[in-house]
Amino acid sequence: MFQLLRENRRWQGFLLILPALLVLGVLLVLPLGLTIVTSFAQRDVDGNVIYSFTLGNYWRLLGFTATGWDDLYLKILLRSLALAFQTTTIVLLLAYPLAYFIARAPQRRRNLLLFLVLVPLWTNFVIRIYAWVMILRSQGVLNTTLGAVAGLVGLPWQPLDLYPSQSAVLIGMVYEFLPFMILPVYTSLEKIEPALYEAAADLHANALQTFWRVTLPLSMPGVIAGTILTFVPVIGTFVVSDILGGRQVILVGNLVQRQFLDARDPPFGSAASIVLLGITLVLTLYYTRRFGLGEEIAAG
Repeated sequence: MFQLLRENRRWQGFLLILPALLVLGVLLVLPLGLTIVTSFAQRDVDGNVIYSFTLGNYWRLLGFTATGWDDLYLKILLRSLALAFQTTTIVLLLAYPLAYFIARAPQRRRNLLLFLVLVPLWTNFVIRIYAWVMILRSQGVLNTTLGAVAGLVGLPWQPLDLYPSQSAVLIGMVYEFLPFMILPVYTSLEKIEPALYEAAADLHANALQTFWRVTLPLSMPGVIAGTILTFVPVIGTFVVSDILGGRQVILVGNLVQRQFLDARDPPFGSAASIVLLGITLVLTLYYTRRFGLGEEIAAG
């Protein structure tokens, strides 16, 4: 047996990954399978799950109910997708210039700049969100500062109504997930050889042409990775919308949480989770295949 293991590399590799496979099976595959099975089940009046096959939970999520058309949950799903797209777009527009600045900074300053990007992550996620409540509320730091400035210059001032609102949720999402876009984009930009910029200059390419033909294509792997790391968590989160939305901005993550904890309807909550997972997988696969050419360009 031991002689076979010493000679067979395939079995050696299998034994090496066996612990990881067991962990993934117990903590990922098994819960996902239970969620899928539960999504086709029903519940009784006491909230107990009845495992009888039905598509009613999915039809209800899409707006088709026994009493007619009700698009409440469909609107929640579309709102979650729209917010995820908005957050990812804004984060990318903010992160790319910052990542480019860090990548082009002198070597002795890069570690300090990366350290400053990572410092907020050392604080608890919920505490950082509550800090934005103190900033955005009507008597918060932002309104107080803007009111003081308006008073100094003699302009009329009305406090901004930012909290609670969907705008506050968007601000909180952008703040929380900005580092997850900066780091992968920086990694791709930092790997670009300076000789490529020199070659572009020798070919009389201006700054815009150099960015469009050299920098952007070679940084696409980082952009793709950062987009996935941002979009996927945003579409399923519920803490930010609960706190900064004042429980008024309901996203799919909030819907799933409340179905399990408040409404005691695990089958419907499971169906919402599976639909969310399916949409995320489809969009991620499309995005990576549509823009994955950047990896081939970088490899070349």
